[in-house]
Amino acid sequence: MGLRLPPPDRLTPMFRQWRAAKLQHPDALLLFRMGDFYELFFEDAVVAAPILDIALTTRGKGTACEAPMCGVPHHAVDSYVARLVEAGHRVAICEQVEDPRQAKGMVRREVVRVVSPGTFADPGRTAPGDEVYLASVHFRDGAPGGAALVELSTGSMMLAELRRPDDLADLIDRHGVRELLLPQSAADRGVPALPPGGARPLLTPLPDELFDPAGAADRVRRALAVASLAGLGCPDDHPALPPAAAALEHLRATQRVKPAHLDRFRVLRPERTLLVDAATRRNLELVCNLRDGGRRNTLLSVLDRTKTPMGARTLKGYLLEPSTDIEEIRRRQAIVSGLFDRSDRRRALRDALAGVRDLERLLGRASLGRATPADLAALRGSLERLPAVREALSEIDVPAVQRLAERVDSLEDLAGELASALADEPSGAPGEGRVIREGYDAELDEARELARGGRRLIAAVEERERRRTGISSLKVRYNKVFGYFIEVSKANLAKVPADYERRQTIATGERFVTPEIRDLERRILEAEERLGGREKELFDRLVEAVVGRAGRIRESAAAVAEADALASLAEVAHTEGYTRPLVDGEDRIEIEAGRHPVVENLLGAGGFVPNDTRLDSERRLLIVTGPNMGGKSTYLRQVALIVLMAQIGSFVPARSARIGVCDRIFCRVGASDNLAGGESTFMVEMLETANILHNATPRSLVILDEIGRGTATWDGMAIAWAVVEKLHDDPRLQPKALFATHYHELTDLATLLPRLANVHIAAREHGHEIVLLHRVEPGPSDRSYGIQVARLAGLPDDVVRRAREILERLTEEKTSAAEAIERAAGRRPSPQLPLFGAPTQDPAEREVLEELRRTDPDDLSPREAHALLAKLSDRLRRGPVP
Repeated sequence: MGLRLPPPDRLTPMFRQWRAAKLQHPDALLLFRMGDFYELFFEDAVVAAPILDIALTTRGKGTACEAPMCGVPHHAVDSYVARLVEAGHRVAICEQVEDPRQAKGMVRREVVRVVSPGTFADPGRTAPGDEVYLASVHFRDGAPGGAALVELSTGSMMLAELRRPDDLADLIDRHGVRELLLPQSAADRGVPALPPGGARPLLTPLPDELFDPAGAADRVRRALAVASLAGLGCPDDHPALPPAAAALEHLRATQRVKPAHLDRFRVLRPERTLLVDAATRRNLELVCNLRDGGRRNTLLSVLDRTKTPMGARTLKGYLLEPSTDIEEIRRRQAIVSGLFDRSDRRRALRDALAGVRDLERLLGRASLGRATPADLAALRGSLERLPAVREALSEIDVPAVQRLAERVDSLEDLAGELASALADEPSGAPGEGRVIREGYDAELDEARELARGGRRLIAAVEERERRRTGISSLKVRYNKVFGYFIEVSKANLAKVPADYERRQTIATGERFVTPEIRDLERRILEAEERLGGREKELFDRLVEAVVGRAGRIRESAAAVAEADALASLAEVAHTEGYTRPLVDGEDRIEIEAGRHPVVENLLGAGGFVPNDTRLDSERRLLIVTGPNMGGKSTYLRQVALIVLMAQIGSFVPARSARIGVCDRIFCRVGASDNLAGGESTFMVEMLETANILHNATPRSLVILDEIGRGTATWDGMAIAWAVVEKLHDDPRLQPKALFATHYHELTDLATLLPRLANVHIAAREHGHEIVLLHRVEPGPSDRSYGIQVARLAGLPDDVVRRAREILERLTEEKTSAAEAIERAAGRRPSPQLPLFGAPTQDPAEREVLEELRRTDPDDLSPREAHALLAKLSDRLRRGPVP
């Protein structure tokens, strides 16, 4: 964004001040505080006005300093900043940093913070369970090597080593990263491996030296105020430390404070996480649905009955990063089970949690110097509920629950301090006399009483002067320019006493002062000033007390969040009839009467048909056939969701389940394209399938639905056939897999591939009607019932009748579609003279002869020769299609 300004010597003092601030942040829109408004000038105003839907005006019109401008009121600035940030802009807030009444000359202004998409979590626009992540990435040899993720509003921080080319894209997509910090040199080259399509993060280049690996560990230690990183599970040479150091320095510089709540981080360990890539998260609809990207009809919407924002974020984190650590899974299961078994304690816990506000974000605002009296009141109320939370957990006789209860710090000392200092309902800003409780501070009480008494004295003066002068309409008023004065109307000016000193003439009369009024004004203003200053001082002390306990608040918030998330899982298990699965290291998945949690939730009790699943070392791959709308996709997804739910520690929708821990889940279903990236539906399908074949392992679960349907029939079936063989035969792969298809020919592979089995979705046909049973039964299906389903969808009757006629002709006469079309049109292929021998007029005979000429019998095995002979014989036996 260029700065087209007159030379500094032609600028007014105000514009010189604005220019100095703008030059410090040339890539940000500068909100410049002027009295009760924040103003934007020049190009900033031109860019911002349409986004904010406000008028663009001009300042200094006709002068050397003529400038486009627009402005927003200071009391509503956050909502305007949110709109600018959502539009992808950075915003620098330039504030008045001294009292205009005490300033000598121009009021001093400074940029107090820079807001960007990765650092702004507007409570009114950010769902309580959502997070706003800023990511920082360091490159080694031109490729991403490590990344740090920071959620400024909650203090969450994660470090990740990037081992594969698509790790950075997956990290950005999984956590919804809104801003990416990267070295300037990397930005100049172009950033590789960003997520395809969708919302892309704002790129923020920083000087390369901020990412220097030398001393990165020391810089992180100093920023977090810790003596060692070993306690956080991080070696000094971790590849994510350089981007972490850069992110912490960037936040210190842009927020103008040291974020005290950023005092630790979590190292992401892929080997302890069930990896679920972006396509699988999307296809399984874990946290966003496919229809509009919202939460409705997702697994999260079913499982989330949390009472606190922290619990909602924790539960969402479980779904995005399920565990492969059997001990951790069983620990969570034990807590869910304890809460499941003790309904009375679960209810007591959830009642107590309902009064706990967002401790993490309240601490974050205090640490960043942005806490309000309402924030501290919310914190006070939340802390007062923690003893009940701890008590409800303590009464459950399960060791894992007892340990969780011990982590809930009630912070009685801080709760007591806030209770004694804050008014019951603090309102306004600190300094207005309505924040600190009366009786808490003697100095404040004295100033408050004098200010109140002064107002009473002013009222007494007004009454006395009315009696003395006989002017019943006389009023004692106040404004910021003249202070206190006596106002007399024109009709009563003749009654004004000689000791009144004229101050101002107005349209309706005159304003006067007296020595008594001047003395009272001085005393009242001094008291009000002392009142404001003292209350602000006391409020700042309370904020310091909160920040001083940041570590304890964060620990307690984490325990509350976990208790809330697991209590939510217990509540869902109780109301929906879920059972505790056995999770172990065996290479098997056994599900009895499994159900799809989301579909069952939509259908209501008793509306879902449960089904069994068995996958183990002898039965690795299931070919699933059956009618359209019969439930193949639902069945495939439900298996994946049950496995995923088991690995977050949840109970599952099944009569019983035994789940061997999986390392990855792949889910390739549905039809989608990436037109912006130049990728067709079939290309997207093949890309996702290729990803599976390159990255699956014997510990993975693979869900494939309708592979090869996006291209020609024989091409598609050939691809599907080859994929099945690859999954079955390749020892590097051999995952547990479910493969739904309408290529019924593939079911014959069960005779060749020993670890492949057929199952089908049952249906019953009565005449031309079909009844979908949604029940999985052994063996293949011989039909797809597509025409019956098309009829159910409302296809015109004549189209359905004609489709049935064509299907009968193709199946009964065993002819190809091309031949049927030719014969229906009365055409015959033109004969071609053979190279050798007499010509034949029968197209079938010509094709058989041509294939025989192309075939070398020495290249055929006995089995292949038999298959060829059967095919050619069948071709000759076909009769003409009428």
